[in-house]
Amino acid sequence: MAGSGYLRYVALGDSQTEGLGDGDEVLGLRGWADRLAEQIARDSPDLLYANLAIRGRLAGQVRAEQLAPALELRPDLATVVAGLNDVLRPRFDADEVAGHLEAMFAALTAQGARVATVTFPDLARIAPLARPLAPRVLALNHRIREAAARHDVMVADSAPHPAVTDPRLWSADRLHAGPHGHARIAAAVAHALALPGSDDSWTRPLPPDPAARTGLSAVAAELRWAGAFLGPWLVRRVRGRSSGDGREAKRPALLPVTVLTDGT
Repeated sequence: MAGSGYLRYVALGDSQTEGLGDGDEVLGLRGWADRLAEQIARDSPDLLYANLAIRGRLAGQVRAEQLAPALELRPDLATVVAGLNDVLRPRFDADEVAGHLEAMFAALTAQGARVATVTFPDLARIAPLARPLAPRVLALNHRIREAAARHDVMVADSAPHPAVTDPRLWSADRLHAGPHGHARIAAAVAHALALPGSDDSWTRPLPPDPAARTGLSAVAAELRWAGAFLGPWLVRRVRGRSSGDGREAKRPALLPVTVLTDGT
């Protein structure tokens, strides 16, 4: 570390860390980890950053595929965010998922890295049809906090803050944050790490939404979402396919960071 900045940041995870919902496949994905790297680079311009995340990965796959390469890069900062794909699977074991996360926390901190992670929001507030998954999210968040405490891992604890489930922060599929949502996740992790210029503004609600759906319009929106996104997702699961099949990490090597200033 140089002063309060970091020199080598490595991000491990799934689609959220890869950046789905923030950018596109043509111009490229940005995402909260890229945004966090940009914020660090403003204070530490020599920062090198790698992003090993791949969409669709379960926590055990993140551990099996990304931990060893991350350790080889010898980061002084690492983020580990995984487990939501596990929550969405028919078979879910919170202890097993948290065990994979804790193994990554332990290995990275033992090597001297500062590690940060996040808790997950109440999915039912984003997609009401996901209400049956709420107990799973609560169970996983509880175990993430416990594992993080055992290894001095910083937690961006988004779960208690209703603002993070505002639909305007999420993309149309409701599974991935949109650009403003990714910006909030980056701000939350920056706050957990006490980076220069960070604060708790990410916890504050957006202004009231005059276009918010209610009544029958809200029900119709749920049905459209189920047809456009939930149905195809379920079909992939039944066929044993993943959105990440055949994909590789978008940034497997440590590279300098270009700081964007678009404010988005």
